[in-house]
Amino acid sequence: MKQKRHKAQPSVQKPKQVVPKNQRTARTPQHNENIEQQNEIVFGKHAVQTILKEKRQVNKLFVQKGVTGTSSQDIIALAKQQGIVYQEVPKSKLDDLTQDANHQGFVLMLPAFEYQTLEDCFALANERQEAPFLLILDGIEDPHNLGSILRTADATGVHGVIIPKRRAVGLTGVVAKTSTGAIEHIPVVRVTNVAQTIEQLKERGVWIFATDMAGEDMRQWNSRGAIALVIGNEGQGVSPLIKSIADGTVTIPMTGHVQSLNASVAAAVLMYEVARHRMP
Repeated sequence: MKQKRHKAQPSVQKPKQVVPKNQRTARTPQHNENIEQQNEIVFGKHAVQTILKEKRQVNKLFVQKGVTGTSSQDIIALAKQQGIVYQEVPKSKLDDLTQDANHQGFVLMLPAFEYQTLEDCFALANERQEAPFLLILDGIEDPHNLGSILRTADATGVHGVIIPKRRAVGLTGVVAKTSTGAIEHIPVVRVTNVAQTIEQLKERGVWIFATDMAGEDMRQWNSRGAIALVIGNEGQGVSPLIKSIADGTVTIPMTGHVQSLNASVAAAVLMYEVARHRMP
């Protein structure tokens, strides 16, 4: 049974189903300003194929000239079946659109969509008949970290990921590719004020736990029930303000010489610790 809610003392250290379709706004290469205003760019064979199978609205598909292979032909066949316009272009065009990322010969243009809401997250938890399990990312800036976190969140039954609008990465093509399709199944909520959002979650009975090196050993952590786990910035960790309003802090015990983990790795370890008590 959970103990009576109390504020955690600030650390002394310095610092997607019933849910509507994921319609999100994502940043695209800055040098393509017109494209940025009208499209979300997704690239890579797996990410493109996943979206085509979901039968989402698509503006255009760019295919590298001379691309071969079974998976490539499958993608083109899917596009033809759905009447999607596709254009064969030189590799340099795709390099330009993706800022020289590993696009694997495929770039998809999606209409600009909106992020989801907290209500979508609670609706997903209700549909699964589970206590809400949310993730709050306090200033994650690396798109690869965000993509990896979304991938693990999908695997561990997270009902929603909350990110701030400022000083943090949004949903980009790199995030979509790194998530290997998970971006299509996890509600992502973008909020103006993380602290205010935490207070809203508390009012709905969600317990907030922030990661901190001086926190409670995760092996003794009571992670059952409705909870939200806060993962901090790659360099500074969770901000002092967020830690001060959390119900508690939790840490991953380590015995090696390096006493810190990559943000996505730390998030994965703790997500699986929560999932350990939830998975059948």
